Amino acid sequence: MKIRIMAALLAASVALPFGAANATDLEVTHWWTSGGESAAVAELAKAFDATGNHWVDGAIAGSGGTARPIMISRITGGDPMGATQFNHGRQAEELVQAGLMRDLTDVATAEHWKDIIRPASLLDSCTIDGKIYCAPVNIHSWQWLWLSNAAFKKAGVEVPKNWDEFVAAAPALEKAGIIPLAVGGQPWQATGAFDVLMVAVAGKDVFNKVFKDKDAEVAAGPEIAKVFKAADDARRMSKGSNVQDWNQATNLVITGKAGGQIMGDWAQGEFALAGQKAGTDYTCLPGLGVNEIISTGGDAFYFPLLKDEEKSKAQAVLAKTLLDPKTQVAFNLKKGSLPVRGDVDLAAANDCMKKGLDILAKGNVIQGTDQLLSADSQKQKEDLFSEFFANPSMTPEDAQKRFAGIIASAD
Repeated sequence: MKIRIMAALLAASVALPFGAANATDLEVTHWWTSGGESAAVAELAKAFDATGNHWVDGAIAGSGGTARPIMISRITGGDPMGATQFNHGRQAEELVQAGLMRDLTDVATAEHWKDIIRPASLLDSCTIDGKIYCAPVNIHSWQWLWLSNAAFKKAGVEVPKNWDEFVAAAPALEKAGIIPLAVGGQPWQATGAFDVLMVAVAGKDVFNKVFKDKDAEVAAGPEIAKVFKAADDARRMSKGSNVQDWNQATNLVITGKAGGQIMGDWAQGEFALAGQKAGTDYTCLPGLGVNEIISTGGDAFYFPLLKDEEKSKAQAVLAKTLLDPKTQVAFNLKKGSLPVRGDVDLAAANDCMKKGLDILAKGNVIQGTDQLLSADSQKQKEDLFSEFFANPSMTPEDAQKRFAGIIASAD
């Protein structure tokens, strides 16, 4: 009997995967909960689990605006997770300054992150006082207009090639019972759309003067007045898109109920999940077809300081795994974003992703507003544009005056 029990125990131990005996559970919090996002984050979990550790998924629904306060509260309250998503830039700045986040410089140096991550601004945004505090995982660009080919066919008009043609097509779409522009109710969606219009209508230099130099005079001037005129058009065209989440707005485009959506490249994940093909079922216009410029913000993982030595070791393994070439390709193809490494094979990229890679290669890039503005300034912008899109009685002139005030006090 004893022999049979020993044999069974031996067989069970042999069946365990390599490294499982030393597996460390690491909770990872993030706000990737749409279909495309879930498929992408599963690739990160699979890669980390393959190291012998275990990804404990801590998804928080409701996008970053909902998730970030929860994450920050847990870290400051003494209940830190093993790793957490933020947009790299200034969102975790105060946590780092408070000494609550782990310095990853040793991992970054050993893995040569400064040599492989491009553009360099990504790693710069992870760096405070010369130390690296996050692992960037993707480049996300906001500057895209996604169009439903079926919606324009139903309306009897050609698929637009730029923003002006899109605005001109709006009456035909409305006559066909189609919402011209899908905009969800999350405050960051309206804010992001305005920033995209700024690059398309006013150009890169004006964008940098406003958000990088915090030039309130430019923010109050005639170039930005043109942007608010375009935002007024967008507000009018979005009437009737009564959805909250961004992916619900994308679904209006996928199903042909809306003509288009201004949204970041992550919308590609939803089109892919729905089985739609770029160029056939939908059209993407970088820079709204006006200025082919993309922003290079994105997502990164930060690692709170932990007292558990084994979990600290697992943090380093996760940071390394996130930048592995295979992980970068598998994750970004499903996420609809660009890899942070310039040395990976993206032969499987679709037409839209190839457009983004080409623009990136040409250097037609700007930094994301998450990298240029504090979290407080970003929140003030979100409040303004959420109100502007929801309240037709707010004039573009009044909104611009308030916007210039935000820029004047921005840090």
